[in-house]
Amino acid sequence: MEANIPDAATQLARVTESAAVVRSRTSVKPQVGLILGTGLGRLAREIDVHDEIEYEDLPHFPVSTVESHHGRLLFGTLRGVPVVAMQGRMHVYEGYSAREATIPVRVLATLGIKALLISTACGGMNPLFRRGDLMLLTDHINLQGQNPLVGPNVKEWGPRFPDMSEPYDVALRKVALQVAMKEGIRLERGVYVAVVGPCLETKAEYRFLRGIGADVVGMSTVPEVIVARHMGLRVMAIGVITDECFPDALEEVTLALVLEAADAAEPQLTAIICGVTETISAGA
Repeated sequence: MEANIPDAATQLARVTESAAVVRSRTSVKPQVGLILGTGLGRLAREIDVHDEIEYEDLPHFPVSTVESHHGRLLFGTLRGVPVVAMQGRMHVYEGYSAREATIPVRVLATLGIKALLISTACGGMNPLFRRGDLMLLTDHINLQGQNPLVGPNVKEWGPRFPDMSEPYDVALRKVALQVAMKEGIRLERGVYVAVVGPCLETKAEYRFLRGIGADVVGMSTVPEVIVARHMGLRVMAIGVITDECFPDALEEVTLALVLEAADAAEPQLTAIICGVTETISAGA
């Protein structure tokens, strides 16, 4: 837990300052925000990039320390839609609090995006899922022991007690499924459970997580979704299943294998994200 949480006025001032610096360095006014997870760089290559801003150049902005995360904001257009993409995210296991790790989402919302589309690498626990599959998140379970909304509430951002009965936008999920069907892509649906990490789970832990209703497990996404919903953003998230977490047939996993699976799934993920982005621009 973060030792000294800033008061509401300080939090608001810091995010406002960071957003002001961003505006001074790009003319792009993004409608959609993208968070690109582990190894999912192909989507970034689909963006017609106008401006790049390194995280370390922004005041009060956390810096990604994971080797597979670049750590920059990309501003441009995706299928003609103005977007901003986070090429690399922050995690609680890096030493950030949930509040600190989600400052970038606050900044993106302050820049005026209306929707946040998230990609994330995760381990598949549902026995019907296989490595390389994509899963549309329909709900989540937060087991990180932290909530980014703990502390003084900034009323300019959202209510003290935001509703989370439907964190993942139903209309956007419907569009994603329609795009997947049109493109002949297998898109599973299920529940994501967030844990702290960074170590992967034991056999007993996988059994427990599956037993409480989760289909996949990961170390991110949920804090981002909570903050996005707090600020009134529409959210859609797709997980790339990079390893199979079946306790009775568990095999050792390396980062290289995770990146390999993410890379293989990129074309399908990119097709879905691009299709959903177009519909958001059209008012869907």
